[in-house]
Amino acid sequence: MRSRNLDQPGRRSRPAARQPVRALVLLLALMAGMLPFTGAAQAHGTIVNPASRAYQCWQDWGHQHMNPAMQQQDPMCWQAFQANPDTMWNWMSALRDGLGGNFQGRTPDGQLCSNALSRNNSLNQPGQWKKTNVGRNFTIQLYDQASHGADFFRVYVSKNGFNPATQRLGWGNLDFITQTGRYAPAQNISFNVSTSGYTGHHIVFVIWQASHLDQAYMWCSDVNFV
Repeated sequence: MRSRNLDQPGRRSRPAARQPVRALVLLLALMAGMLPFTGAAQAHGTIVNPASRAYQCWQDWGHQHMNPAMQQQDPMCWQAFQANPDTMWNWMSALRDGLGGNFQGRTPDGQLCSNALSRNNSLNQPGQWKKTNVGRNFTIQLYDQASHGADFFRVYVSKNGFNPATQRLGWGNLDFITQTGRYAPAQNISFNVSTSGYTGHHIVFVIWQASHLDQAYMWCSDVNFV
């Protein structure tokens, strides 16, 4: 009787058969180690209400970004997706490092809505962006995937007479409204804003100074004061 341990003709032994599998696992592990980590440390956030421009486009069209109806129904999101879809896919990562609080000096006029990131330049384009209806007193809501917390938020509203449909936003077009205090790390942060004297289409411009590093985020949210 032949031992069960003896190889049969035309068949490899089990240890021999497993060698290519082990080599493949090792190769995949080495390749994974060479890839950048894209977990929670790389995830951030945005203003979800009133929705920032990139977030609004992602929320409304992210699941159907190839739909030609967008060109007629939401032309500003259409031009943004045509310019760079990554602007919307990475709505949570519009950050710059190391500004040291010098937001105005390091952010040229006309580049505020993109946080001076060239890949997000479509967000600076004037036009009929979709608007969120707000009253004179409203709540701003941040969603932060990685729970970084905030040193502060600064809130501005575009001045009366500024037309977001035809003009790029500059620092001279803004009224300073408020600066908050610190917020502990959390995925959801909300705070109230009080304004007066605004009607119709305006831009709410928010700066978020994150707490974990010197990282600054800037967004434009289009609102309709009613």
